[in-house]
Amino acid sequence: MSYTAKDYSRLVGMEGFSEALIKNHFTLYQGYVTNTNKVIEILGQMLKDGKTGSPEYAELKRRFGWEFNGMRLHELYFENLGGKSGLKSDGKLGKKMAECFGSVEAWEKDFRATGAMRGIGWVVLYQDPANGCLMNVWINEHDVAHLAGCNPILIMDVFEHAFMLDYGLKKADYIEVFFKNIDWAAAEARMR
Repeated sequence: MSYTAKDYSRLVGMEGFSEALIKNHFTLYQGYVTNTNKVIEILGQMLKDGKTGSPEYAELKRRFGWEFNGMRLHELYFENLGGKSGLKSDGKLGKKMAECFGSVEAWEKDFRATGAMRGIGWVVLYQDPANGCLMNVWINEHDVAHLAGCNPILIMDVFEHAFMLDYGLKKADYIEVFFKNIDWAAAEARMR
C-alpha cells in the first residue's frame, strides 16, 4: 500500500493566498505523503524481519499517526478550499449548524474563535455519527485530539505555514480569507 500526493494546483490564484504560500503548503503536504509511504515501507520490512519488539518499531508505529494525519488533514483542508459562493443556510449543513449551535452565525463565531486561539494546529468541524451533532474542535498536533469515530466536515489549518508568509502574526486576517474561500459544497458532501 502506498499513497500518491493529490494535485491541488486549482487553488493557485485563490483570493488572499499568495502563489508562494500555497506552493510552499503543497510542498509540505508532499512531505507528509512521502513520509507516510516511507514509514509504511520500513514497518513492513521490520515485520518481515521479525523486528516488531524493537524500540525503533514502536517509535515508527507512533510516528505513523503524525505523518498519515498530516497527509489526510491537508487533503481535507485543500479539498474544502476554492469555493466562490457562501453557505446555504437552508441547506443540509446550514440547518444542522443552526440546530447544533442555535444559528449559523453562532457556529461561525465559535469556529473563528477556535481558530484564533493562541497556538498552532487545526480547527475541525466534526459530526458525531451517533447523534448527528456538530462540534468545532481544536487539534493541537496531527496525531492527538481527534474525536474517535467522528466525521470531519470542515478543516482549517492554523499552523504558521498556512498563513505566516502572507499575514505574519495576523491570524485573524488569514481566518477571514479562509472563510472567503470555503467550498461549502465539499464540506456539505462530507455530512452523513
